[in-house]
Amino acid sequence: MPAGPPPAPPDTGRAVAVALLNLSGLGLGYALTRRRLLMAACWVATAILLVIALPADADGVPGALLAGYALLLLLAAAHGAYLGLRTRLVWPGRAPLALLLGLVLLAVPAGGALWYQDARDEAVQQALLKRLTSADQLVAADAGKSFSTAEGDYREALGVYRDLVADHPGSRAAREVPASLRAYYSKVAAPYDSQDYCTAVAPLTYLRTVPGQLPKATVGTLADWPDDRLATSLYECGSQGLSAGDQDWVTRFGDLMKTFPGAPQTTKVVPAVDAAVKKAQKGVGGSGSCAAVEELQRLDTRIGDLKTAAGDPDGKLASAASRAGRSGDDGAYDCGVQEYRSGDFSSAQQTMDTFVAGHPHHKNRARAQKIAIAAEVAQTIPAAGKKLPTTASGGSISVTVKNDSPDDVTVLYTGPVTGSFTLKACGGCRSYLLADTLMSTFKPCAGGKDYPQRTLQLPVGTTYFVHKPNGGQVTSAGSDTAKLRPGYIYTECAYTTQGFGGSGT
Repeated sequence: MPAGPPPAPPDTGRAVAVALLNLSGLGLGYALTRRRLLMAACWVATAILLVIALPADADGVPGALLAGYALLLLLAAAHGAYLGLRTRLVWPGRAPLALLLGLVLLAVPAGGALWYQDARDEAVQQALLKRLTSADQLVAADAGKSFSTAEGDYREALGVYRDLVADHPGSRAAREVPASLRAYYSKVAAPYDSQDYCTAVAPLTYLRTVPGQLPKATVGTLADWPDDRLATSLYECGSQGLSAGDQDWVTRFGDLMKTFPGAPQTTKVVPAVDAAVKKAQKGVGGSGSCAAVEELQRLDTRIGDLKTAAGDPDGKLASAASRAGRSGDDGAYDCGVQEYRSGDFSSAQQTMDTFVAGHPHHKNRARAQKIAIAAEVAQTIPAAGKKLPTTASGGSISVTVKNDSPDDVTVLYTGPVTGSFTLKACGGCRSYLLADTLMSTFKPCAGGKDYPQRTLQLPVGTTYFVHKPNGGQVTSAGSDTAKLRPGYIYTECAYTTQGFGGSGT
């Protein structure tokens, strides 16, 4: 039996027809030249390609596979042309008809390629739409979370939107990005809609950076969308902090004034600060004087900080700070009175000493000095602080105070009248031992010496004395309570002991 059909005269048309039939990928050129195994090999190669390529996806067919398949078709066409040159066809008998059939069948791979490209393009579109949906879902899943927690997801979603419009501008997903972006803005700024203004500041500030990361046409009117909301949030948050006494209001108002200098919200800042100063001023003079003074002093400092941070072209902030400072200084007197009446004598003394030092010409300065003295006496003799001292002076009872001490002694007294003076040290006097003071014969200021002394004219009633040595080893002040009555002459003696102070009459 012959291995194949007998050779035929060379026919170029037949060779071209067989080559074209093999280019279809179906191996029909081999079928018409009775090469069934080679035809089967073409079918297997085409089947492998179809199994790998279908269904079409966004990644397509690996380039190496396509190149290998194309090379296989070219080899099959060249080999078919070689066989067809001298091999008669099984059917059709005429080469022109086979040639026409080959041309027609070329539409199979060409049409398949076009169909596959369309399918792959649709797969790409679906993949891009899936990315967009995933980004939208990522943003939606962060509803109710704090901005610091959700910020990473927001930035990731924004990166997806940016990639879609930049890398796939003609895709259906890219055309839907503006709608997704509107929902994105709304969800990120959700705290503003809930009137949680302090919480809304951070996400709204972030949203103002979004237009710089996307094409202008994609952002559209959203570019200015956060501005008014952020200005409102900064003002409302600053106002809340101002009312609550939180320091953060300076930052909020400062950011508002610097970021939106011409906004309506910015024009409300100075009136809000003025209102806070006036409210604090109203607290001076009552039971809350100290708290009001503290608030005024705090306002003075923080308004100054705001002026430094945001500027003060019309001087209104400086004026508000000045009013707060003056009112705080003036209110210190009322605060000292409140502290005295509440029994906080140490604070009252400190407050009044500060007031006296800072207000040399104030109308209440003289009485503040008296209150400071009485508060110091009351720290040693609490009963001395039962009444607020007046500016009264003089009286009908003579009280002589002598200094039997080697140190200068400051004498403070309060009662119907209040005052203080200093006696110089007694030359030749000494500090007494504790044992001396316990003896029944102990009598200070009885040595016949020329003791430093001073005579006071005091009213009838109880006067409280405190003696404060200005040096030596004395560790505490001496005190005495004198009940003054008409017809008597009184003597106070200041002396020092080793370890504690004392006084006697």
